[in-house]
Amino acid sequence: MQMLEIDGSYGEGGGQILRTSIALSTLTGTPVRIFNIRASRPKPGLAAQHRKAIETAALICKAEVAGLAVGSREITYIPGKPAGGSFSIDIGTAGSITLLLQCLMPAALNLDSPLELKIRGGTDVEWSPSIDYLRNVTLHALLRMGYRCDIELIARGYYPVGGGIVRVMIQPSVLEKVSFEAHATMKIRGISHSSGLPAHVAKRQVATAAGLLRDAGIEHEISEETAKYTSTGSGITLWCGAIGSCAYGRRGRPAEEVGRDAAESIIRELQSGAGVDVHLADQLIPYMALARGGSFTARELSMHTRTNIWVTEQFLDVKFGTGKKGGLVAVWV
Repeated sequence: MQMLEIDGSYGEGGGQILRTSIALSTLTGTPVRIFNIRASRPKPGLAAQHRKAIETAALICKAEVAGLAVGSREITYIPGKPAGGSFSIDIGTAGSITLLLQCLMPAALNLDSPLELKIRGGTDVEWSPSIDYLRNVTLHALLRMGYRCDIELIARGYYPVGGGIVRVMIQPSVLEKVSFEAHATMKIRGISHSSGLPAHVAKRQVATAAGLLRDAGIEHEISEETAKYTSTGSGITLWCGAIGSCAYGRRGRPAEEVGRDAAESIIRELQSGAGVDVHLADQLIPYMALARGGSFTARELSMHTRTNIWVTEQFLDVKFGTGKKGGLVAVWV
């Protein structure tokens, strides 16, 4: 099979091009060369978590990989036949478990036996979806499409120490097209959590978020979790169907600000009337293509979504459409 060439600087030019390309290469058996990797980033080339995602995908399909080193700006990836099995993966420090799974979950669709993963890394870290978002928003949408997967949180991991543990079981699945074009505001659910911090941190995150939701007239139920994991940190995730938000604490950041960010984000998404939030939108693209149909509305068409559409169309014989629907953006295939 001819090798596909992917320019890693296209669109948002970040790690998402790598994750989607490796996922679809593994799934379709298409060899790929990715160049100009993260060319416009302050530290161009592969970061440690990107290398680990590619290593893990290569593990489940016995791929041949060249250029797999931190800082590398070009790789070639020649996949073999994916197979199920049981694997333990240590990303190292607080590398994002959810971003690793963004690469592995589409790649595992056509396995002929289940894939069990035990992953150690970061579950709640900046610039990535929280594990609670992945379980309650992303997986909520994918289950509607027929994706068969269970994600169990064993321990949380925060930046910079990590140490979070997640167990994932992915079953062979056949996807069906689904329309995510309308969203009725139901009760928002959520969880505010902290580790190694006073119990009032999680409580203050809840109090601020709950106050804003109450002022917006939105029913809510947010639980609190305080624990003593390997790493110290906090965060809050809110969800309502295919709409969600998350925010993380860090040294010097008031708990009230964390709660406010999460609440304001989900309120903005819900009040737009969109079917999915802007972050779920880009995650759904490869699954819609593999289902050979589907649609959603979103508050806006982010550069991440545009980029994922472009990458997906390179690997699969599909064509996405985009347009306006009322004050929203509509995407379909």
